[in-house]
Amino acid sequence: MTDGTPPQPETPDDSPRAITSLLARRSPLASPEAQLAMLDAVQVDGQGDFDAALTPVGFHPLMRASLEIFQVNVGKLCNMTCRHCHVDAGPDRVSEVMSRETADAVLAAMDRTTAHTVDLTGGAPELNPQFERLVEGAVARGKHVIDRCNLTILLTRRMAHLPTWLAERGVEVVASLPHTSSSTTDAQRGDGTFSRSIAALRLLNEAGYGQGDPARRLTLMANPVGAFLAPGQATLEREWKRKLQRKHGVTFDRLLCLNNMPISRFLEWLEATGNLQPYLQRLVDAFNPAAVPGIMCRNTVSIGWDGTIYDCDFNQMLELPVLQADGTPLSVHDLSDATLQPVPVRTARHCFGCTAGAGSSCGGSTA
Repeated sequence: MTDGTPPQPETPDDSPRAITSLLARRSPLASPEAQLAMLDAVQVDGQGDFDAALTPVGFHPLMRASLEIFQVNVGKLCNMTCRHCHVDAGPDRVSEVMSRETADAVLAAMDRTTAHTVDLTGGAPELNPQFERLVEGAVARGKHVIDRCNLTILLTRRMAHLPTWLAERGVEVVASLPHTSSSTTDAQRGDGTFSRSIAALRLLNEAGYGQGDPARRLTLMANPVGAFLAPGQATLEREWKRKLQRKHGVTFDRLLCLNNMPISRFLEWLEATGNLQPYLQRLVDAFNPAAVPGIMCRNTVSIGWDGTIYDCDFNQMLELPVLQADGTPLSVHDLSDATLQPVPVRTARHCFGCTAGAGSSCGGSTA
């Protein structure tokens, strides 16, 4: 583990990279305000206002339940640049990286809340110099720790130790894999991603992951490739376990399905391909009241790389922080159950992505 300047991701010739980030291309959609404005401008039939959709089912204003999960986004630096990424992460995002001081504040905040799970995400969270320190600190506090891993990062030289290191600390690995076919996965995440992901899954299996051991749980997370809703989670899990073991000799413990959120690079793709209006209409039409109680913003707090507090990782990327009574953003330095609980969740049209169909959150289906 090191401190100071974040390491640059290794980028060999076969590094899976689909495109460059919105920020690097100076796209107007690099602005969260532009993303929100684009979504608001879409004409949809029916109830296109999320708060109004919540009112008849008794969830407006949307308030939190008990805090269970600390999700910590340690930054936007990543070795990949996937087409669907709601973070707009990539190798060029070297400025948005959590410092040691902020990591210390995150660890201190764990002691002031009731959260039992610490969920580390990015970018590629493993690239942050504070990653291992955060894992060690959370484990020492008796938290269940999750590493949201893109898999390909485990094949870089600096991260070769991680499968065993994570297994020794009982860290759950939640790994991104859009599909069981190489062509479909590579279309979303870049050429060569599937083969490298399978190689990384084998390394995790060798470290004891995906064998039914609750202390070495390997979870796969799938996003649809295209303007579709996530399929049925239970049925897909059975199918994927059969296919991945038969074709590639790899095993995993569970599968989570996540709807693609219509923000950032996925929003750009939707607009460029003429799918924005149909996809947003699909989300609105599929609004499911039964999915609302379990959406992530009700039991999760999202902590940004600079220590700003958000209701969820999606609100974080749209720069919609939790606001205190005086209108200022809540900081990790002041975070506690008392400061978080009385403030309503901030919502906008993108929230239809979490309540469509079977529901969608970082923990998978919610209904």
